[in-house]
Amino acid sequence: MSMIDDIFEDLKDRMDKTVQTLGKGFTKIRTGRATPALLDGLSADYYGTQTPLAQMASITAPEPRLLMIQPWDSQAMGEIEKAILKSELSLTPQNDGKVIRITIPTLTQERRKDLSKLVKKNAEEAKVALRNIRRDANEMLKDLKKDKEISEDDQKKAEERVQKITDDFVKLVDAEAATKEKEILEF
Repeated sequence: MSMIDDIFEDLKDRMDKTVQTLGKGFTKIRTGRATPALLDGLSADYYGTQTPLAQMASITAPEPRLLMIQPWDSQAMGEIEKAILKSELSLTPQNDGKVIRITIPTLTQERRKDLSKLVKKNAEEAKVALRNIRRDANEMLKDLKKDKEISEDDQKKAEERVQKITDDFVKLVDAEAATKEKEILEF
């Protein structure tokens, strides 16, 4: 039975990573509310090396619609500003020589709809990934049955359990997507 347990362990681990990746992707989708996570994944040139903004500055959200970036090295300000302008976030940084302020504009209804579609698309891609992982697990179970390492009954029970685990993870994806959509449409 330990081979089947290994398959379930791998299945849950891979599905969990898929849901975590989706969650991280959702933090980068702008909701009209300022959050330091908006700038995750952005990096700027720092003395010839691409460095994540979080390693170059303190990033805070003192107000719901304001991000403040306070670089530890004032020489990096221009590069941080450039990185934000070049990103796909459509944000305009304002530099006063000490800190960079970014006012998060309210989202237009059209932009909300676009973001909502993006959330649905990302959620659907995550579900496809979950189904692929389910298929892989079922293939491994078929191989065990073919090699006569498990009985047909064990294979059927294991496949039912794989399906239940998959359904649970799909519900998680749906819940995360619904929460993100609510956030987008809220403001």
